[in-house]
Amino acid sequence: MIEPLSLITALLLGLMGASHCLVMCGGIAAAASSSSPGKTNYSFLLLFNLGRILSYTTAGLIVSLLGLWLADSHQVAQQILRSISGVLLILMGFYVARWWMVLTRLETVGQFLWRYLQPLTRTLIPIKTRPQALALGLLWGWLPCGLIYSTLAWVAANAQPGMGALTMFCFGLGTLPGILAAGIFARQLNGYIQHSHFRKLAGLLLMLYGSWTIFATW
Repeated sequence: MIEPLSLITALLLGLMGASHCLVMCGGIAAAASSSSPGKTNYSFLLLFNLGRILSYTTAGLIVSLLGLWLADSHQVAQQILRSISGVLLILMGFYVARWWMVLTRLETVGQFLWRYLQPLTRTLIPIKTRPQALALGLLWGWLPCGLIYSTLAWVAANAQPGMGALTMFCFGLGTLPGILAAGIFARQLNGYIQHSHFRKLAGLLLMLYGSWTIFATW
């Protein structure tokens, strides 16, 4: 079942994490788009981002399948997972509003996998071909990121594989303005996104959604 609120929330999470995305992926995205000094290769940049979003989508599918297994096997564990996802949504609200950045500490969770993938990314830089750009994006999508892990925990709690993949795809789309910040429209959009009032409102909405998730679970 498609839940518009979940998809909108995922898109919002990606948009609100723009500043974090610029720190985590901005440099590599710039490198991906530079096929030669002083020139921007937009096909490389788009393929890099496509690969990144496909990795998010794949991760969403995987954790949703695990959530479905929990739902079928351990009802109490499923309720606990949904409660954890609600707490993480609240923490994401604090992160988005810039009131408390504790969410970034989750990034240590993925260091084990990343230490094997990171050497592979170095073999693809500098990018010379489109397949290289796509491959770099596919690998970079597994970069440890607290924002992504929190969204994945929320997705896993829904225990709907198709919906989980689509939700993470929407999250990935939401991150695009931050990564494509070189474009005029994206720069203008980022100006609105980074406005303190807008961020605080979005943060409060996420906290309410997280609180509702916990309340509905029990």
